[in-house]
Parts: sequence; C-alpha cells; structure tokens
Amino acid sequence: MARTSPTDTSRDAVIGRSTRVRGRVTGEGDLVIEGTVEGDISVRGDLELAEGARATSTIEADAVTVRGELDGDVRARGIVRIEAGARVRGDVTGELVALEEGAEFVGALDASFELPAELSGTGSTSGGTSRRR
Repeated sequence: MARTSPTDTSRDAVIGRSTRVRGRVTGEGDLVIEGTVEGDISVRGDLELAEGARATSTIEADAVTVRGELDGDVRARGIVRIEAGARVRGDVTGELVALEEGAEFVGALDASFELPAELSGTGSTSGGTSRRR
C-alpha cells in the first residue's frame, strides 16, 4: 500500500517493508521502495531502493539511489547513486553515476559527459560516453 506524508510536499509514495509487488509499477512523483518489487518500475521523479529492500526490475526514473538489492538495469535521466552495502546486478545508465566503496556492482556503467576543450584536442567541447564492465 502506498502512503504519503502529510508534511512532505513532494508527496513521496512508499512501498512498505512488508509489501511485495508483482507487476509493473508506474507513477508521477518520487517513490521509496522498502519492500520487494518483481516487475519493471518507471517513475517521473526520484526513486530510492531502501536498505533491506529488493527489486527484480528494470528501473527508469529521474534519479536513482540504491541502498538495497537490485537485479536489473537502471536508466536515470540524472544521477545514479549506489551506496555502501547495496548490491546491483545489471547495467546502469545515468548522467552521473556514483559508486560508493563497499557497494557490490556487477554490470556495465554508461554515463554521458562533456569534455573540456583542452582535453578534447579539438578546441571545442565534444560529448563522450564512458562504458565499463
């Protein structure tokens, strides 16, 4: 069951610790997952997979923070944070990807960036992509 905090203006939805969802999850706004999700997740907002949470999913969101366990890919329009203690098995794409020491990650990282002119060798900025397994 999703709940919202009356004092939180961002109106986060929460999938609680004792909740298990099977199927596609979509929505507008931020989502915090404390329980278990088996199915793809797509939100127009930020997504947090809390410590102790588990997801077998492909995740699409504005920004993603993983503190729990994820089997599946992440596609974020902004930053992806994989924090210490998190376990991610899948490919991660984001504008910026932060992988903390103590996080477990198996997959590929894909992030776009702009090189400064002095590093690109062309006198102008050029885009690049970092991909690492």
